[in-house]
Amino acid sequence: MKSIRLNRVIITALMGIAGIFFILPFLWMLSASFKPELEVMTYPIQWIPSTWKIIENYSQVWLGTIPFGLYYLNSIKVALLTTALSLIISAMAAYGFSKVNFKGRDVVFMLVLATYMIPHQAILVPQFIMFRWLGLFDNHLGLVLLGASGVLGTFLLRQFFMGVHNEIIESARIDGANHWRIFFRIGLPLVKPALATYMILRFIWTWNDYQNPLIFLRTDSLFTLQLGIRKFADFNGEFYSLMMAGAVSAILPLLIIFIAGQKQVIEGVASGSVKG
Repeated sequence: MKSIRLNRVIITALMGIAGIFFILPFLWMLSASFKPELEVMTYPIQWIPSTWKIIENYSQVWLGTIPFGLYYLNSIKVALLTTALSLIISAMAAYGFSKVNFKGRDVVFMLVLATYMIPHQAILVPQFIMFRWLGLFDNHLGLVLLGASGVLGTFLLRQFFMGVHNEIIESARIDGANHWRIFFRIGLPLVKPALATYMILRFIWTWNDYQNPLIFLRTDSLFTLQLGIRKFADFNGEFYSLMMAGAVSAILPLLIIFIAGQKQVIEGVASGSVKG
């Protein structure tokens, strides 16, 4: 027992040290966003600024010549809509592939998984041509539809739906419930940890997406935050304090959504390990 406890203490200490190394770049970024420009690159690093420039730096980011707030709202809009639509489509597909019996179900599921092996860059040209033909080029609806279907989300949620006992489904069917009612009333509440996990992943991927907005958007007023930061860097790239202030502002929604959903994520990992 003592050796087991000692191993746990050692592992915890090592993980704590590793965590500190992982968080140091973020702390430096946060510290740099509070400093005047001359103190950003001082060595050794001054973690606590001698002169605070919080209001000046962040006001230049949010109230400067670059419409940072507009790009921020565009990213929130696209990320929320994409995440919501992707969750609905992936959950419905996962339920169908796990609890609805139809001919060729497993073959179709394998074909869906096979599409995950195709690099996204290989289908950019066909997507670009198709979206221009459909009138979805240079608007937010096109970006939302690009990220609406997720093979990973379908696979992840299907694994959790497979853990729902068929007896529960059959009992609901005997009571007269159809698949839609079973899906919304029974299926979704039982896979909430998986939904939360995929929601966080999908939101982060969409929020950080640079390639799709770069290719499918042309109007400046429709730019997402990633394109906005690139434009901001072109104007203020030599001012690292302003760049760090913009970067801190950009990651705030990611921190909020992770903190809000971390309990469900931990439950999902724990339940998945028990099933394994």
